[in-house]
Amino acid sequence: MDFTARHFLLPLMEAQRREGFEVHLACRRHLDAPAIEVAGFELHPIEFSRSFKLAAHFRAYRQLVGLLRRQAFTVVHAHTPVAAMIARPAARRCGVPIVIYTAHGFYFHEGTRPWVRRVHIGLERAAQCYADFLFTQSGEDLETAVGERIAPPARAMAIGNGVDLARFSPDRPTDAGLAELRRELGIEPGSRPIVIMVARLVREKGYFEFLEAFSELRQSMPAARALLIGEALASDRDNSAEAIRAHVRHLDMADSVVFAGLRTDIPRLLALGDLFCLPSWREGMPRSIIEAMAAGLPVVATNIRGCREEVEDGRTGLLTPVRDAPALAQAMRRILSDEGLRQRMGEAGLRRARERFDENEVIERQTRVLRALFLEKNLAWPVTAGAGGAAPKSAGGGA
Repeated sequence: MDFTARHFLLPLMEAQRREGFEVHLACRRHLDAPAIEVAGFELHPIEFSRSFKLAAHFRAYRQLVGLLRRQAFTVVHAHTPVAAMIARPAARRCGVPIVIYTAHGFYFHEGTRPWVRRVHIGLERAAQCYADFLFTQSGEDLETAVGERIAPPARAMAIGNGVDLARFSPDRPTDAGLAELRRELGIEPGSRPIVIMVARLVREKGYFEFLEAFSELRQSMPAARALLIGEALASDRDNSAEAIRAHVRHLDMADSVVFAGLRTDIPRLLALGDLFCLPSWREGMPRSIIEAMAAGLPVVATNIRGCREEVEDGRTGLLTPVRDAPALAQAMRRILSDEGLRQRMGEAGLRRARERFDENEVIERQTRVLRALFLEKNLAWPVTAGAGGAAPKSAGGGA
């Protein structure tokens, strides 16, 4: 979907353009498409669907094959599970020389029923036969991919995840700036601590557990406020957004929970926070945690793949069991009731973000692999943008 491209893929697309590629995007067109086009990228609407309707997937496959036959792409780089399942065989069928898939998080996870897990592993294994290389963001996903024979070790790499560290700073805005932001969000001046959560407004992000835990936290910290940043996407099958808001009312917390919706000023909002929380049921390698650490916030997250690679339990934050509201409340209270611990964890998280989660390094890892694939297939690497000559075309996309 164009949301994924705008918020997660643009840095990679811009880096490839600087290398000399002509970069196109194939995805569902929605609210973020204009921003992508303003950035100078051609967007080809493909109706990828997150549903289990095979007819919708066949339509997307036919649309993508038509696009790949009209355009002479040198590289197809697929993202998101459904789009990648369709794009890999489509690209190989159309003779695209280089096909890559970045797994931002496999659909199956520790909580998946065994037979469902086996089905998804089988599908991933079959689809990856049509690709030249597999990137995973999570190191655990790389181990799974190799162990389950989705990809051989020489054809897979964990690239991690990263953010533009320059955008996120632990330096607080002026008191006047913070006061203005509080007024904008409807948070009273004396309301503290502030716990922030950035995630799509869907059940699997752990919103119900978070609300139960926050309700318990307020018994000892009645002035605490929760700032929830995010909204459900048009492609989400989960329609829990209204139920999540209703649960806030059920818990009598309407005056303590702020729904900020989709925002583009995340660094500014993180400056308000005392603690970041992400109690997801499953993740790939969540960027929101990295952003929070880069802003100097301690983190409470669930002990799942991705999250436990980012959060050092007891050092940069705390990890809790999945779907365990009491444990979540206890972890939040432990950090928020100890100012020294909160500060130490925030500083340790900031150092970890700077050492391990710079998006420039993540992009460079991908570029090195792409250069090796060009050499392997006797393809000419593009000239630097603006130096003349025909640029190889790279297409990326996701559902």
